[in-house]
Amino acid sequence: MTENSEIFQLAQSLGEELEKRGWHVTAAESCTGGGIAAAITSVPGASNWFEGSVVSYANRIKRDMLRVSGEDLETFGAVSEQVARQMASGALALMDANVAVAVSGIAGPDGGTEEKPVGTVWIAWAHSEGQEPVDIDAKRFHFGGDRAAVQRQTVAEALKGILELVRAHPVP
Repeated sequence: MTENSEIFQLAQSLGEELEKRGWHVTAAESCTGGGIAAAITSVPGASNWFEGSVVSYANRIKRDMLRVSGEDLETFGAVSEQVARQMASGALALMDANVAVAVSGIAGPDGGTEEKPVGTVWIAWAHSEGQEPVDIDAKRFHFGGDRAAVQRQTVAEALKGILELVRAHPVP
């Protein structure tokens, strides 16, 4: 199976699970630049369970649209657990979705440091019942390869995690 077909299959499975529950998904993306939204909208019928997402490449967008703390951006950096969690929570509130995924990382080839080398990505997954998130989980990944490979791996892991989160909730 090619990487692109794996991503499509994950997005298709996600759509099926969301439709069963009558749920909507959203994303807040930095290092993937819209790759998660592109994967989701490649599935026919995606408009039934996806209304939109935010590509928040700049910290200003993270602060202004997703309500990420400027202090946390300064203290921990955009590529951090704190920021990824706030991005997911902000996307949930902004889009009035049931589940959200947020990604922030260093896709390369530049921008890495000893502490956060190229390929470092934080992914956060959130679930909401109403306006407030009730569950947010986050995980740090270290992906290898060039920029495109880091982005593909991030999209795949983001979709796997959101699919697991949705499947953990019973169909009504």
